[in-house]
Amino acid sequence: MTTTRLRDDADFRWYWSSRVLSFTGSMVTAIALPVLVYRLSGSTVLTAMVTALEAAPYLLTGLFAGALADRWNRRRTMVTSDLINAVVVGSIPIAHLLGILTVLQVLIVAFTVQAVYTFFDGANFGALPVLVGRARVAQANSAVWSATSLIELLVPPLTGLILAVLSPATLLAVDALSFVASALAVRAIVRAMSERRVEQQPLRPRVVFADIAEGLRFLVRHPGVRTMTIVGSLQSFAGGGFMALIVVWCDRVLHVGTSGLRFGLVWGTWGIGGLIAALGLPRLLKRYPPAAITLYAVPVSALVGVLTPLAPGWIVAAIALLVWGSAYMLVIVNSVSYRQQVTPEHLLGRVNTAGRMLSWGVGWTLGAVLGGILGNAVGIRTGMVLMGLAGFVGVLVAWTSPLRRTAAGHDPEPDQAAV
Repeated sequence: MTTTRLRDDADFRWYWSSRVLSFTGSMVTAIALPVLVYRLSGSTVLTAMVTALEAAPYLLTGLFAGALADRWNRRRTMVTSDLINAVVVGSIPIAHLLGILTVLQVLIVAFTVQAVYTFFDGANFGALPVLVGRARVAQANSAVWSATSLIELLVPPLTGLILAVLSPATLLAVDALSFVASALAVRAIVRAMSERRVEQQPLRPRVVFADIAEGLRFLVRHPGVRTMTIVGSLQSFAGGGFMALIVVWCDRVLHVGTSGLRFGLVWGTWGIGGLIAALGLPRLLKRYPPAAITLYAVPVSALVGVLTPLAPGWIVAAIALLVWGSAYMLVIVNSVSYRQQVTPEHLLGRVNTAGRMLSWGVGWTLGAVLGGILGNAVGIRTGMVLMGLAGFVGVLVAWTSPLRRTAAGHDPEPDQAAV
């Protein structure tokens, strides 16, 4: 594996460009879709459904996507997924232009885009460790997440201003174009993103299920991966409930509306927190094991997650989101990098998509659905606080798990070959 600095590695620059281009469009969509549904329907529940449907596909396709991505050509899988999603997202501005756009179509698009993305995700998880080497996974993830966190900082205020003059449906054309640009960037990568495979069994349903089972066994039997996945699921449950209500919260509680600079700034401060986490993780890993980072970040995330909905105004809310975003994203990026480092190459896609299925698919989806129901039943602020309490269950799980012994140095990090 080449020892070229990441910034001087042309293939990594293409990979980085693909992720940044795609994320920019997806960030616009993450804001525009719920705003679009809220404006079309005025419904708290339907607006929350957008957040739920963005994660739900992992429940249905995540395991299969991971297993297939470990068998398929990863580059081809990523390019094809990007191009399909360009067409799917592009259907919304076209329908809006023709005057036939409905809430149902928006919800279907939210689901379909993420269903297709599970295949990109499975291939992407396996591609990065092969492309840069396992020793540089955390550094590479930091480079990608630092850039995407800057996007989370800059894009929401800009999107908020644009939404004041453009329909959110029209704005989704940006995401469609970003998928095309991402596909072209992935296509430009020269080095292989899969190790040479020994001859595999023909692809039959029985074989696919056997592949899935192999990945799940690794996840369940590896103490570190298992615990971080459970903690991530509980944290995603709380985060899903919050994000499902954030548009309505900004409008009805903070009174900043659904467009404009203040709306964008509230949403964008989460990105500053993500940037702090992404830049800080490689430095923290030089001093602390991944287990210790998770143990100390999770309580901070849980506490601030409950306090944020209680903010008396938009400025305090933005500051709270900055702190919460730092702790929340530190747990996420640490967990993902850890999985990529300890998982055998031939299992990377299925183990990581299984982890994403449990945290993003199960945790985020159920959190978004319940958050929408609670927000409608007991009020936006109360519903958000109740959802945030799930973070403290994650604290309990983390601090009663093998992570404590590992962080204290009593147990070494489990060897992947021994699990």
